[in-house]
Amino acid sequence: MRLINRHPDRTNRALLMLLPFALLLLAYFMGSSSRLAENPNDKLLPSATQMVAAVDRMAFTEDKRTGAYLFWQDSAASLKRLGMGLGIAAVVGLCLGIAAGTLPLLGAPLSPLLTVLSMVPPLAILPILFIVFGLGELAKVMLIVIGITPVLARDLEQQARQIPAELLIKAQTLGANTWTLILRVVLPQLMPRLLIALRLVLGSAWLFLIAAEAIASTDGLGYRIFLVRRYLAMDVILPYVAWITLLAWSMDFALRKLAQRAFPWYEGAKA
Repeated sequence: MRLINRHPDRTNRALLMLLPFALLLLAYFMGSSSRLAENPNDKLLPSATQMVAAVDRMAFTEDKRTGAYLFWQDSAASLKRLGMGLGIAAVVGLCLGIAAGTLPLLGAPLSPLLTVLSMVPPLAILPILFIVFGLGELAKVMLIVIGITPVLARDLEQQARQIPAELLIKAQTLGANTWTLILRVVLPQLMPRLLIALRLVLGSAWLFLIAAEAIASTDGLGYRIFLVRRYLAMDVILPYVAWITLLAWSMDFALRKLAQRAFPWYEGAKA
């Protein structure tokens, strides 16, 4: 049997999924043990014991100055900003995508504008956002919105343009006006794609959030990472990075399951 036609069963698939992560952990802890054996004070590759102690200190021990549990406080602050940014971007991107992909009179000016805006590096305008919106929460949320909205809108615009013209013509023949077409034909077709597009931009959204928190914030996961880096506290940084990765994966998983449950017909339609 050719290799291209060989498919792993469920058990082997699970083992193959875990294999690269196990190899990465093995390589890390072997390197950590080697460095700590040469220099017990080495901070570059902390041991598992050191990282567990750091997590216990950050997540389960009250901060002496504020009385808060810093790990959970940072997580709540970052998730709040990320949730607001993704929510606003989803609504705005959906509206712009429908307008540009469905209404020719609006698509003519919007489509090239969205193309240009999607090419602007969001981190390059971060200083402008801080000048315009100040150093508070609004600037951080706006960076996420500005960074991912054009991408979402362009993706949804293309999806709207791929809706068969026969559907639109039949709906108009049955008496549907423009709003009815948008609400009853276009919107249901775009909603599953919106969830998929949100999954695709999650990584960028986290990047913009961490960058904004690192520059101007007093809490948040990005703020904490860049605060402790001056002390070379890798025992704190690595667990924080792992936690961010887990949160991002969990959000991606939740969006995928939501799309499957809410729009089970979408995968079948694509097939």
